[in-house]
Amino acid sequence: MTTLNCSATDLLPLLGGSTNATAAANYICARFDVISAKLSDTTYAIDNTYLLFSAYLVFAMQLGFAMLCAGSVRAKNTMNIMLTNVLDAAAGGLSYYIFGFAFAFGAPSNGFIGRHFFGLRDFPSPTVDYSFFLYQWAFAIAAAGITSGSIAERTQFVAYLIYSSFLTGFVYPIVSHWFWSGDGWASASRTDGRNLLFGSGVIDFAGSGVVHMVGGIAGLWGALIEGPRMGRFDRNGRSVVLRGHSASLVVLGSFLLWFGWYGFNPGSFLTISKSYGTGEAYYGQWSAIGRTAVTTTLAGCTAALTTLFGKRLMAGHWNVTDVCNGLLGGFAAITSGCAVVEPWAAIVCGFVAAWVLMGCNKVAEKLKYDDPLEAAQLHGGCGAWGVFFTGLFAKEAYVVQVYGRPGRPYGLFMGGGGKLLAAQIIQILVVFGWVTATMAPLFYALNRLNLLRISSEDEMAGMDLTRHGGFAYVYHDAEDHSHISGFKLRKVEPTSSSPTLDHDLPSSTGV
Repeated sequence: MTTLNCSATDLLPLLGGSTNATAAANYICARFDVISAKLSDTTYAIDNTYLLFSAYLVFAMQLGFAMLCAGSVRAKNTMNIMLTNVLDAAAGGLSYYIFGFAFAFGAPSNGFIGRHFFGLRDFPSPTVDYSFFLYQWAFAIAAAGITSGSIAERTQFVAYLIYSSFLTGFVYPIVSHWFWSGDGWASASRTDGRNLLFGSGVIDFAGSGVVHMVGGIAGLWGALIEGPRMGRFDRNGRSVVLRGHSASLVVLGSFLLWFGWYGFNPGSFLTISKSYGTGEAYYGQWSAIGRTAVTTTLAGCTAALTTLFGKRLMAGHWNVTDVCNGLLGGFAAITSGCAVVEPWAAIVCGFVAAWVLMGCNKVAEKLKYDDPLEAAQLHGGCGAWGVFFTGLFAKEAYVVQVYGRPGRPYGLFMGGGGKLLAAQIIQILVVFGWVTATMAPLFYALNRLNLLRISSEDEMAGMDLTRHGGFAYVYHDAEDHSHISGFKLRKVEPTSSSPTLDHDLPSSTGV
């Protein structure tokens, strides 16, 4: 922030230059310095409080993930998926503290990896404080939570421990360093202001690529290497829907995630008190934060409605689970460009994101790919679209406000040329390649060591019973009648003749 200074030498001529004037000038400047220091302290306090509040909102998304995951799996695996969500936060917290934050933001460093702040040593510094660490940790565990949904209902507990620690401690931090650190080779906010990728750097403001693509692609490889759940496809290769046991939990989780996204996207400004110096006192970073919340909302709402009517045309019914996934797909897509696009562009983003998600689900079904939460399609597919979308619709004025340096490239469709779009495409390719090169071998090694997938007997019985000591609650899965003894349910077929209503029968009394 700008420092306010007072010089007694400059003030003295205005007071007449006498001895008393010198004392008065010194006194006034001393008081002024005290007020200036208080204003500076207040500004730092406001910004840190804003960032801490945003971190709490992003962390609350873990509860949303837990509810969404629990509702999307069958009841016999509820305790297991809830425990993995707790594990993502706990294991991720330690690994990010010891290694992850240093790899991501340990400046000064090179363009590939950070080299300072291991275990938060020499922390805080003039550039980062504890609130920043907490905020970035909440992002890291969000990426791990995305992956857990892809491999739900069939993964050994030890595999969760290993992949979650590796993802949050190494894979994710390297990506966040490349695109978010002031030293990252593709970052749009490099501290030197030079050597930007294509003169622009990658604009991934809140992480469509850094968070959502990383988690989604990691989940893609985990699910591919594990294979589909038992019964997901019949002997003829046709898809069999294994419905989650609670649409109520899915809706609850979706609303919690929606609420948390207001910390995820607007919170990525990190500060709120910055003025843009436009001469309009009412307009500053606080206004950009409000606009970011609006673009986030519009993208999610548009995607939800598009999915509602799109699935109605494709499947012939209104499905609340599909609508919730569409909503989240819109949020995942707008996360990249939420701060640099107009509200009307966010509607375009959400509309296309819904069709990207539905298209990815069709491809997954054709390829016999099983993802209980559609996490790879939603976060990987819609996240990639969001990164690409930013290269098309980023507005020049907003790009300059957020990243500084006038004259830098902006969206292709907004008249800014193709350099930003080229940088965005580079990010999509690099993130896919990096996560594939790190997570695919890890899942393959776990699979070869028989540490990845549970036995078929455990999968049929459910992991709550076989691995966690009992069921989460009394339940009745629609496709599971193993707990019923003594009789067998059968489907009731209508008779060939239409039933006769009682009031149509002739009365024996002749009335």
